[in-house]
Amino acid sequence: MAQAIRFHKTGGPEVLEWENVDVGAPGPGEVRVRNTAIGVNFIDTYQRSGLYPLTLPSGLGTEAAGVVEAVGAGVDWLSAGDRVASCTSPLGAYSTERNVPADKLVKLPDGIEDRTAAAMMLKGLTVQYLFRQTYPLKAGDTIVFHAAAGGVGLIACQWARALGVTMIGTVSSDAKAALAREYGCAHTIVYTRENFVERVKEITGGKRVPVVYDSIGKDTFPASLDCLSPRGMFVSFGSSSGPVPPLSLMTLSQKGSLYVTRPTLFTYAANHAALSAMASELFALVQAGKIKPDARQTFALKDAAEAHRSLEARKTTGATLLLP
Repeated sequence: MAQAIRFHKTGGPEVLEWENVDVGAPGPGEVRVRNTAIGVNFIDTYQRSGLYPLTLPSGLGTEAAGVVEAVGAGVDWLSAGDRVASCTSPLGAYSTERNVPADKLVKLPDGIEDRTAAAMMLKGLTVQYLFRQTYPLKAGDTIVFHAAAGGVGLIACQWARALGVTMIGTVSSDAKAALAREYGCAHTIVYTRENFVERVKEITGGKRVPVVYDSIGKDTFPASLDCLSPRGMFVSFGSSSGPVPPLSLMTLSQKGSLYVTRPTLFTYAANHAALSAMASELFALVQAGKIKPDARQTFALKDAAEAHRSLEARKTTGATLLLP
């Protein structure tokens, strides 16, 4: 029988339970996947805590890589033995096996290992839509990216370098600053002791930047708006420190006709064609050696609660994996 992490009530990491589950045969349009590596992401903690409400009891996680075990009716492009990965699937990736809608999977090319895929699918495709679609970057741009040493941040550092973009990254410690620079971040700001608005102005000669990418939320808002040049865009894609507080639209006018958006990966990768195109661009950069996803922490799947504790305490850098 398969095993999975599930929770019956919202709360801290202690609500996560290790349970036996009956997977069954895949239905029409589904495949059964045996997971080999599972990604841990901040959105998982939002769902577990109740910040993002779910119907309970529930599984957890959307990002994983594994091997197709069986194929349901109507799926003609996957076969048993194929290596696949997902990041926008229904919740339940924290499991040894599960059935997944085929249109939420991408086939892994040779040269992309399972652990690499699980470390980068959600995070890498997040950077793809942020940098290539939400605010399309071009060589010579300068940007601010909060949490530059996190799982998304380290991929962003490398992708920015590949695009010829100057990235100003904020981090919480000197060690994380060194790590972000190692991965391609041009300038780092340790926000726990430096005023990041003043440092951004200093780095840019007072011009500020056209876009700020922020997954932190409450702790970096509204100061992030003061990093933007006129008609700049604030991109909020997470809230690890708590939700961004309500904002008066007049504030955007007063600070220079600013734009604010709250995009999600699930919107950008809503259909299989979009998901595949985004993944293909990510895979190409990885195969070219321009992005090297790094699973810097691993935990046994049954120890998912400990992984959540480390993530929420900001003790992690880069990607965190659960291994069945």
